[in-house]
Amino acid sequence: MLGVRLGAWELPTGWEAHAPTPEQVATVLAAAEHEGWAAVAPGLRDGALRTYQKGQTDAASAWLGLARWAALFAEREDHFVTRWIAAINAAKVGHPNMARRYFPPDRALAAYASRPLTLWLLTDRKFTAKFFALLSPCDHLPTVLNILDQTYTADPKRFQTYAQLALAIAVVYDVPPPPDWPHAQVSPAALPRRLAPPLEAFEFFIKADQTGKTLHKLAKLDAETLKFVVDAAAPFAELRWAQEIINTPLRNLPKTYSSVSYRRDRAQNNQNTWPGPTYDLPHILGDGGICVDQAYFATEAGKARGVPTILFLGEGNDGRHAWFGFLDGAQKWQLDAGRYEQENFVTGVAHDPQTWGTLSDHELAFLSEGFRANASYESSRLHTAIAATYLELKNVPAAAVAARKAVGFERRNVDAWEILLAAQAAAGTDAKAREGLLREAAAALDRYPDLNTQFRRRIADSLRARGEISAADFEERQIARRNQSDRNDLTITQAALILNRAMAEKPLAEQMQTYTQLVRQYGSDAGTGFYDALTQPFVRRLVHDGHKPEARTALDQTRKALAPKAGTQLDLEMTKLAATLK
Repeated sequence: MLGVRLGAWELPTGWEAHAPTPEQVATVLAAAEHEGWAAVAPGLRDGALRTYQKGQTDAASAWLGLARWAALFAEREDHFVTRWIAAINAAKVGHPNMARRYFPPDRALAAYASRPLTLWLLTDRKFTAKFFALLSPCDHLPTVLNILDQTYTADPKRFQTYAQLALAIAVVYDVPPPPDWPHAQVSPAALPRRLAPPLEAFEFFIKADQTGKTLHKLAKLDAETLKFVVDAAAPFAELRWAQEIINTPLRNLPKTYSSVSYRRDRAQNNQNTWPGPTYDLPHILGDGGICVDQAYFATEAGKARGVPTILFLGEGNDGRHAWFGFLDGAQKWQLDAGRYEQENFVTGVAHDPQTWGTLSDHELAFLSEGFRANASYESSRLHTAIAATYLELKNVPAAAVAARKAVGFERRNVDAWEILLAAQAAAGTDAKAREGLLREAAAALDRYPDLNTQFRRRIADSLRARGEISAADFEERQIARRNQSDRNDLTITQAALILNRAMAEKPLAEQMQTYTQLVRQYGSDAGTGFYDALTQPFVRRLVHDGHKPEARTALDQTRKALAPKAGTQLDLEMTKLAATLK
């Protein structure tokens, strides 16, 4: 039984022992329509857990998928929006283009999915797995479901062929893009920054795929990859123009970057913002531009031809730069197109079009490695979902066991490590044991500097919280030193944390001493990144507090350490800042 009285809609005893049949799915849907999804969801969940406990993982996975849909459909929209806003604020991805206030109705999210779509979602296990693996707390589910329903209702057969494309559009188009997307060096008048209607986008990319305009077969890519195709900022008229004009083969796609002539006059005059009234692809190609325009042109031309592309902004020794990445014919991400290696651009910042936050380095690495398509990761993901379910039910020991199984199948499963840590905290484990688990997670993710650094910072915070100040300081210095050779950006971030703590807690003389040490240790190879993250904030804070002589001393130390070339962007900015200190 499902745990509620369903009248004619009943499942026989032991229904959860095998993956659901189409008849059983139809029974579940009928029960939900009769009794409500909230009444059906607990029974499905409990059946999946019973099956999992018996080691029948395939059946458990299938029933858990139904249970997750049931729980999603059952959630009231006003409750969801409260939770969603909290997630947006926690991730710091809110922006002015979003609505300032939300007035959600008191209805279940099931209202946004028609019955035909709902039945298909409950039946298709592959889509279910992809959906819940991709789903972010920052996705606005009423809009996501509405977009899926629009694209399904328009043509169910076409939807099934391009379901991953529809999902990519749903999670990208659910929230408007921010004002600095895809970059901030063009006015809103020249580039309105509006996404097209979702169904129009769905039809555009399908037509491009079916008429041979794309360099990848879009029906063969998953939504996690396709979201870097559908996040086109250029109108479809411009993308159609690019399909006709840009005939570069996929292997030579980096040449689209250099096809836009470089405007040295703009660079020399520090004219970083696009000067024209219209920022369209034909004008960029005809008029030329600086690096950010070259990168924009290349990414949009790639998207027009069905190539997942990413625009990067980064900092080097003497200035800032923009380049792009793309998915090549071997399904590998090439992330250095248009990048200047001699300028030591260690890493770049890019938008994640699903959340409009910053795309993390490890996410890029995970995309490129492709391990999340492996069977072992699928197993790891199932144990993670089970662990999360147990944790929600406050069965902490069972959650810890399932999460430990998850990291056993795949050490790179970050969610599983977080559930292990949450279970440990819920069990009241002491700080030393927690630090041990954090070290284990950091070691498992050693190949991913940003993740390794995140876990090690939490170790330092734990040490500091229990009074081990020297050990915490040592841990932080180790983080900075470890990344200095190849990830100066992480070293700079760590150095900024050290400086900020000194500015908050120490007298002026010790602040100056700390800054001098950081300049000597990390400044010589850090370039513009060090200047932006440490020098400018520190100098401005000193001026604000009435310490101009110390501000001049700090800036002089920085110039000697960074040694910018005359006439470069960094040199000009430091000269401008120095002028304000006279």
